[in-house]
Amino acid sequence: MSEAVPLTGEPLALDLVNTRPTAGDLLATPGDLRSWWDLQADRLPDEAPQEVTAADLAAVHAVREHTARALDHVRRGDEPLAADLEALNQAQRAAPAINELAWNGSAVAATRRRDGSPGRRLAAHLAEAAAELLADPAVTNIRECEADDCVMLFLAAHPRRRWCSAARCGNRMRVARHYQRHKARQPERSRTLDEQPAVTDEGICCPGDGDPSP
Repeated sequence: MSEAVPLTGEPLALDLVNTRPTAGDLLATPGDLRSWWDLQADRLPDEAPQEVTAADLAAVHAVREHTARALDHVRRGDEPLAADLEALNQAQRAAPAINELAWNGSAVAATRRRDGSPGRRLAAHLAEAAAELLADPAVTNIRECEADDCVMLFLAAHPRRRWCSAARCGNRMRVARHYQRHKARQPERSRTLDEQPAVTDEGICCPGDGDPSP
């Protein structure tokens, strides 16, 4: 995939894990996290704060690392490390959510709210998303992109899906295969041309022989 733009559209926990591609880190700085926060705004309960701190980034990094390791085991049907599961539990406990009740003038309304700093609330929400995905039977349908240089994960809704993104890795790999096939045909085409009889003003030469035929 293009490593300049985060891949989105997968379950939120996968989108988080996919911010760490083959090279580099798409959440390397607090500013990167704020941009990703804005990108995922429709799936997150809180708006990104004006200033994202290093502590906010560290909390999200921790959830990402534990989620990635746990998913790597569970999607293969293996038992995850207890430490990774406990870390995700702790991240949720650090900013517990409640259904806050209030009278809106005509009925009781319940609003989901969390305590804690913006970064802790974000980390808790991401850990909750990871918990839901890890406990979902569909977790075994998570695959790694088949492009040679891509490690992005996706939840395959169709068994024939091979790429994290058809528009990114899919097209790129098809172009690469076409180039390799074209390149492989070039020597054969060259040999065919070399074996053709040479035509001169004096007659036809034997293949591979510079002297005219008698």
